[in-house]
Formats: sequence, C-alpha cells, structure tokens
Amino acid sequence: MADSTTPQAARLLVDCLAEQGCDRIFTVPGESFLPVLDALVDRLQIDVMTCRQEGGVAFMACADGAMTGRPGIAFVTRGPGATNASIGVHVAHQDSQPMILFIGDVARGMRDREGFQEIDFPAFFDPICKWAARIDSADRIPEYIARAYSTAISGRPGPVVLALPEDMLYDATSALPRGQVARPAQAPCPDAMQTMMSLIEDAAAPLAIIGGAGWNAKAREYFQLFAEKLGLPVATAFRRQDAISPSSPVYAGNMGYGPNPKLVERVKTADLLLVVGARLGEATTDGYTVPPLVDKDRKLIHVYPDPEELGRVYPADLAICASMDEFAESAALWAGEDPLTFDAGAQANREWQDWATAHPSDTYPLDLAACVQFMRDTYPADTIICNGAGNYAGWWHRYWRYAGYPSQLAPTCGAMGYGVPAAVAAAKRLPERTVVAIAGDGDFLMNGQELASAAQAGCNLIVIVVDNSGYGTIRMHQEREFPERVSATLLANPDFAAFAASFGAWSAAAETTQAFKDALVEAQGRSGIRLIHAKIDIEQLAASGATVSGLRAKG
Repeated sequence: MADSTTPQAARLLVDCLAEQGCDRIFTVPGESFLPVLDALVDRLQIDVMTCRQEGGVAFMACADGAMTGRPGIAFVTRGPGATNASIGVHVAHQDSQPMILFIGDVARGMRDREGFQEIDFPAFFDPICKWAARIDSADRIPEYIARAYSTAISGRPGPVVLALPEDMLYDATSALPRGQVARPAQAPCPDAMQTMMSLIEDAAAPLAIIGGAGWNAKAREYFQLFAEKLGLPVATAFRRQDAISPSSPVYAGNMGYGPNPKLVERVKTADLLLVVGARLGEATTDGYTVPPLVDKDRKLIHVYPDPEELGRVYPADLAICASMDEFAESAALWAGEDPLTFDAGAQANREWQDWATAHPSDTYPLDLAACVQFMRDTYPADTIICNGAGNYAGWWHRYWRYAGYPSQLAPTCGAMGYGVPAAVAAAKRLPERTVVAIAGDGDFLMNGQELASAAQAGCNLIVIVVDNSGYGTIRMHQEREFPERVSATLLANPDFAAFAASFGAWSAAAETTQAFKDALVEAQGRSGIRLIHAKIDIEQLAASGATVSGLRAKG
C-alpha cells in the first residue's frame, strides 16, 4: 500500500488499477499527477516504465494491450503531453486494441478559462476512442476505473481516455476499489452456426479472412482446427499474420498492401467469404475493392464481437455477433468428425509458399529478400517482429513467418514510429522471447529516442534500421503520380549505428547482404540493445518488386 501521506484519492486510483490486474504503467511524468506518482512508490507490483516522449508512451501501452488482452496503461500530463499521446490512442482505436490513457488535467476551479495547457479532453479524444471522460469526484474513482476497463475490453476492444483534475487527486475519500472486470464471453447462436455450415457446404469457392478485434491464442487454435477440417483457404487481414500458424496447410497468405496477386484473385472469385474478427477496412480490402462492397455473386458471413460493426460498411448475408474464441471453438465442433472438405486450402497454401519464398538476387548489394530469408532460418520461430509504417515492412510481411502468438506488433492504421516503442513493450512483457524492431530511416527517427527508455529498463531487443535516405512509401507514390519530380521525400540521415552506440548499444552497419547476415548472427549472440544499420538503394521500393525506374516507366 502507498504511504499514509499519499493523498487518499491518488492512493485509491492506484489501488483500483492494482485490483484490475495492472502490473505496468508507461509514463512521461508530469506535475499534474504528482500524487499518483507518489502512490506508485509503494506499489511494487506495478512496474513504472519511464519514457522519453508521450507518443512512445501511448504506443507502448497500445502494444502491451495487444499482447495481454487487458488494457495497456499510460499516464501523461495535460496539453502537450496529451496531444503527443493522441497518436497512440488513434492507433489503439483503429487497431482495436485495449488501452487506457490517464491525463493529468487542470484543477477544477481553473476550467474554462483556457488555463495553462488546458484542453477539453473528452471533446478532443471522443472521435478517436471508445469513451472519454473526466473524473471530478474522488468518490467515483472506482466506478470510472471499472467502467474504463470494461469498455476497453468489451465488444470491439479499444482505447479509453480519463482526465484527472490535479486538485481532485488530493481529495479525501473512503471509497473502495471494485472487483476485477472480465470481458463478456459471448457464444454464437446455434441457429446461426447451422446456417453458416449450410452456406459453406453449398459454396464452390469459399475463403476465410481472419484476425482482428478480440483475437487471441484460443481463437487461433480452434479456428485453425476448423479450417483444416474443411480444407478452407485462410487469409489474414492486414498486419494480422499471426492469427493462424504459418505452418497450417490451409494458410493462404495476407491481405493488405503488396499481397500475392493469386490471393487477390481468389478473394475476387470467392463465392463465399467467411470474415472473422476483421473489420474489412480500407487496407485489408485495397480501398473496399477486394472484395467489392456489393457483389450479387458472393455471399458474406461476418463474425465480429461488436454488433455496431456488423453491416456498418459491408452488407452481410449472415452476421454473427460473438467472441472470437467462443466462435472458433464452436466452429471446430460444428465442423464434425467427417466434414465436407475442399481442395482449395492446399492449393492456396502452395501459391502462398511460392510467393513467400525468397529468391536471392545480386541486383542490389544488400538484397532484403535474402536477408529476411536468412533471418527466418537463423532466429527463433516465435520471434516478435515490431514495425511502424513504410515500404521496408513489406519484405517482412512477405517473407517472414509469424509463427508465435503474439508475434506481429504493427499498426494497421499505418502510423510511423510504432516499432521501437512496441519492441520495448514486448521486451518487458515477454522477456523470454526474441524481439526485433524493424524501422525505416524516416520511421526510426519518429521515436528512436525510446532506445533511452529501453536502456534504462535493461531491455533485450534488436533494432534493424532500413535506410534508403528517403520517405520510401511517399517516394513510390510520387514517382507513380509525378515521375522524376522529387519533392520533400529525400532525407539526410545521421549515422544510426553511432546513434545507437550513444545509448550503450552494440551496433553495426551493413551495406551488403553478407554484412547484414554477419551482423544478424553477432546480434543474436549478444544481449541488451543491438542495432543494425542496413543501407539499401532507394531503387528497392517494395517487396513486390516495384522500383523507381519501373514506376517512372509506367508513368
């Protein structure tokens, strides 16, 4: 328990977090919540992770929630602290990951005067979170904390934002924490399951797209069992590649940016799509075209944990509202002992195997496809890969095998700067696993300062900076739309290896495939922070084979 001199409201807040199972908090400290920091001194079961920028704080909390299924907890101060953290709230919202952001707010008597760093936080965050509120009464802290946890983990998981007036944290209160809340387990309707099985049996070319809201290890295990019983081809939604084991004989690859053209064709020609957990958002569907929004020759079964999402964008012929794991377990039972089976699962898997197998090339001094293939052959199968946004990630999306669960921490909303903070959170949460952050040069400098947080916390992680001296994704679009008119996409970069060394990290630079392989092996044999600065040609724009010259030619 906190020291008796700790203000009662702040002590109650920390007690409530502990009651809900909170064991880690990510923060950049602020004077607006000093009583909470004081209350944490004696709560040894809650690890306080001190970070260097609030965007990193929120990304770490988002990643922590993705790994645990319980809300990642972040504390930041008002004004600049909260606005810096808003990117992590946006990511948690679009990625359907549970987190709670606490913001130290102005005192209640200062409100509505545009006081120092004052913002109306419920109004500011409401469009990008599930619930945003302010705790004005210390007596209601247990109510708000329990509701925040319940809201963050129920239905479609997501972020909650709670503002804490700094004077409220000093108030006296006799309120007590509420008991730990749990995610409601909603089983699918038996009639709906029977209808689903009938639709699958009547289909000639069915295909499943999985991964997303509420997905967990149980859902992965049972859905894989269901799909393999039927021989049903299974594709994963954008950056949900760990939703099924890559060793499954029915795995068909991933949707999103740069997918296998043969998989895209399978989705287009499927007469039945079983979508489980995915929202069918813009990235997964290539702008709502794969599949098209309306297609009279295709039936859609959409399974999702929140009724508000069902029918919201894509009209479903059968909508099933259920928890992902409950649905998957039920589906495995409904598949029976001797189900009707399809040959398409094995065929789709062979197509993915061909697409996802790297073929070494000497076109460029450092061939990323060969490097990822070597990394896959060298590093543990359950390595956790963390990345932000950028074309560099496409090589791992295509050639890496996301064998463990969880093993892919990557923002589906395409935020830059996510990889390093996510890797820090993963190294803290799952220290027995190998953790690798992949970042482009532009992406890395968004939150590269969190290497200081990793060093302070004694984290073991590897960072690979893919440096092409440019904002590669934007350059690719630029060359396609306005060939040979480069504007604002070139970067003058520091020596990333020297930068890492300044934090006490082991580092190496690699400009050839062999140098990269050698660095990977040496990094694997060390502990602490390790960084590889991989320098590539800007001509290598994407794992799908797109090049600057090729785009110019098309232009």
